[in-house]
Amino acid sequence: MFTGYSCTHAKTDEQIYRVTDPRSIPFGHDASLDFALCPFPAGLYKNPVPPPPKLTLASPVTGLPGVGSERAAQLARLKIFTVHDLLLHRPCRHEDRRHFFAIKDLQLGVAATTRGQIVAQGVNYFAKRAKSVFEFILDDGTARLHCRWWNLPFLEKYFAVGDDVMVFGKPNSLKPRTIDHPETENVEAGEEISIHLDRIAPVYPLTEGLPQRWLRGLIWRTLEQFEPQIVEPKESPASLPALASAIHLLHFPEEMPDVEIARRRLALDEFIELQTQIQSRRRKLQANARGLPCAGDNHLIKPFLHALGFTLTAAQTRVLREIRHDLGGAQPMRRLLQGDVGSGKTVVAACGALMALESGHNVALMAPTEILAEQHFVNFQKWFQPLGLAVEMQTGSRKTAGSEHRTSNIEHATSKAEPAPRPTPQPSIFIGTHALLTAGFELPKLGLVIIDEQHKFGVAQRETLVRKGRYPHLLVMTATPIPRSLGLTLYGDLDSSVIDQMPAGRGRIRTFVRGAAQLPKVHEFIRQKIAEGRQAYVVYPRVEEGDLKTGMKAVTQEFARLEKIFAPHRVGLLHGRLRAAEKDTVMAAFRANEMQILLATSVIEVGVDVPNATVMLVENAEQFGLAQLHQLRGRIGRGAHESFCIFVADLKTDDAKARLRVLAESNDGFRIAEADLALRGPGELLGANQSGLPPFRFGDLAQDRALVEQARELVGKMAGPAARG
Repeated sequence: MFTGYSCTHAKTDEQIYRVTDPRSIPFGHDASLDFALCPFPAGLYKNPVPPPPKLTLASPVTGLPGVGSERAAQLARLKIFTVHDLLLHRPCRHEDRRHFFAIKDLQLGVAATTRGQIVAQGVNYFAKRAKSVFEFILDDGTARLHCRWWNLPFLEKYFAVGDDVMVFGKPNSLKPRTIDHPETENVEAGEEISIHLDRIAPVYPLTEGLPQRWLRGLIWRTLEQFEPQIVEPKESPASLPALASAIHLLHFPEEMPDVEIARRRLALDEFIELQTQIQSRRRKLQANARGLPCAGDNHLIKPFLHALGFTLTAAQTRVLREIRHDLGGAQPMRRLLQGDVGSGKTVVAACGALMALESGHNVALMAPTEILAEQHFVNFQKWFQPLGLAVEMQTGSRKTAGSEHRTSNIEHATSKAEPAPRPTPQPSIFIGTHALLTAGFELPKLGLVIIDEQHKFGVAQRETLVRKGRYPHLLVMTATPIPRSLGLTLYGDLDSSVIDQMPAGRGRIRTFVRGAAQLPKVHEFIRQKIAEGRQAYVVYPRVEEGDLKTGMKAVTQEFARLEKIFAPHRVGLLHGRLRAAEKDTVMAAFRANEMQILLATSVIEVGVDVPNATVMLVENAEQFGLAQLHQLRGRIGRGAHESFCIFVADLKTDDAKARLRVLAESNDGFRIAEADLALRGPGELLGANQSGLPPFRFGDLAQDRALVEQARELVGKMAGPAARG
């Protein structure tokens, strides 16, 4: 149950034990049965008591008094393996147990602390002594309180009539006033400070078999022993408490605000550790990699821009200058390009690709879905073929001839026969999905990697594509604006560019939030717009098997109903389970206005560009994240006509109303992203597995932006000016 140091008595040969700290004895254990608590006089024992091993913060918890194999296994389920882990086990809440209530004022089901004298106690057995209840009655002069413990008869040894006792718990009955299994402390003259009562007490996450009181006591004793060993990092801020003090306040604060102060200090340490890794990775790249010369000479970009038919915005031009500077720099470009939906990121990416192609290097562009890859393929063919450039496609279901040739090169290289010499191919751009990552696909002289909708990919996938070349330049794009705190952690090793200006000639998007009862009016509005020659999207959260209880709808179940509602207009169906050829057919018909309503899931969130579509209806909108709804809204407003986005949702909860109000009031993607981060957190916003973010114990990216920036600055100062560059 707990540890001690054994020796053999010199006269009786009896094996006895020594306890170094009586407080390590678990509550309810009779120490006299197992332990000799007195110190050993010299010469009384045969075997000298071995000195305890020197424990450090890195020592396993099994070295702590009272932590045997069973307790260690329980702590391991909480991911507590070392002393350091134990000290950073964050309480889930704190209870202020300093305010005492008279017994007569206790309320049913409300936790409170009281104090009185035991006037009666005893154990009652029943069911042939198989079960028992120990009970004492506490009196404070105002009323009496019954405190009961089921099947713990040995507790009778720890209490006696006349004892002055503090009690904390929730009354489960007022006639008579009763608390089952309360926390208690005997009040004795000269007793040490209370750990559990008459203070702000921590309440910890637990696991089966691990008592709250035992864990609280273990952490208290461990803090007393190891607090002097906690070393203050060099980059400590003066505005927050020292690390050792913060850990102490985290568990045992003097006042409630101390808990938040301690959390902020420990969160800053987490952000410092992450920023150290991020900046170290960037410095390693700068030290080891030499940038490929890919700035180009404008012989392709000039005719491309002339043929576009429109002038780039000032924001696009500014970002292109930043990209050109990086492509001609001494180190490989690592740049994040942010721009709201419809801001013109793809044209900027095309110009960057042309710079690399002008310099004789190949380009790879990876998109998360076949629909988006197909959209890019169509656009880049339209732009690049008049310039004499090859645009290749590599997806799971489609490969162009040039793309297949790249794959076959590997097969020739691994065969025994020497391949016939081939002429040096003209630099090309290869557009694809995850198929670009396959081991059989090679791309020699890779100069630039472009990743669209980066948040849809994992960090490892990004690195896999980059490794197909020798330190190629990297441009990652996202139309989901990234809150600054998240950007500094997730993309802290990238330089950032923002297109913060929309192209001229775009129609205004008006956003409305409606309840399900207003759907007939919404359908009538869509029919009016179709009669004017426009088109519409209707989006549902599920492909199949809608839930009637929650009112959640699925596209396959709603298809026949909408065909009747919008007849004689044609309705198309698009979702992720369709084969690629079916998706292509549907999208081609919708672009050509051969179908007027596209019924879809969120598969159209990115990559669908139909300027004539001016209405977006999203049903069960409360099931989507704010950033995702903003992306869906970005599918309209891409032409000159005024557009309308209508979110139909269950508005019974205040949370649903608040979330959708943000969208109705703003088209600012960055404001919406900040709100989404605050409401859902980074794990849901980006996908915990995709984001590459570590699990923070104390940091909260939704509220700790200032701490993230402070950590970045502190680490930059530690590394020197070159690292901050």
